[in-house]
Amino acid sequence: MSLDFIHDIQRAYRKLIDSQSRPGTLSDLAEEAGELALDKGCLPATLVLAEMLLDTEVSFNVFSERKVQVTQLFKQMSYAREAEASEADFIFVLRDAQQDDLQQAFEEAKIGNLSDPHFSATLIIEVESLSAGSKLRLSGPGIQSFANAQVLASEGWLDIRAERNAEYPLGLDCLFVDTKHRLLALPRTTQVLVEEVS
Repeated sequence: MSLDFIHDIQRAYRKLIDSQSRPGTLSDLAEEAGELALDKGCLPATLVLAEMLLDTEVSFNVFSERKVQVTQLFKQMSYAREAEASEADFIFVLRDAQQDDLQQAFEEAKIGNLSDPHFSATLIIEVESLSAGSKLRLSGPGIQSFANAQVLASEGWLDIRAERNAEYPLGLDCLFVDTKHRLLALPRTTQVLVEEVS
């Protein structure tokens, strides 16, 4: 089976836009991810996003134990160029990345500048689950009053994300995907708080 580059990618793109415009909304990429062969070095949902977002005009970086394999795959399928994390348009942090790689990606990613805030990076982050882990309370544009989300990821990412997004319009946009092919978008405009356990 293979991904239909017109219909499947367009359908996945609509789901991505829906998730970005309504933070906290989980989008299901199982139909599109199911069209892909397993064991490409990353989750099938990550591969769908790479197919959608990467092309000859952008750069990317990968944090992974299988960095060489995944980087080569992304280059072959999109002709995008690899760049240092500090220069990359898209940064992929895969599940097998080292414990501190997620924090390093947040710290190194470009956040744009005041005249060109769109010259910032988007982080695509693989996690075990988007229905377990830290319970998050989201607020901001696209959210009526608040929304809830869960992310099972390494510790410390929320603080560094808040620090890097402190000077709007500068900041980082995040896309999380899990092993069940679900997608959660956290644009830079979304405020995230960890819910207190009572």
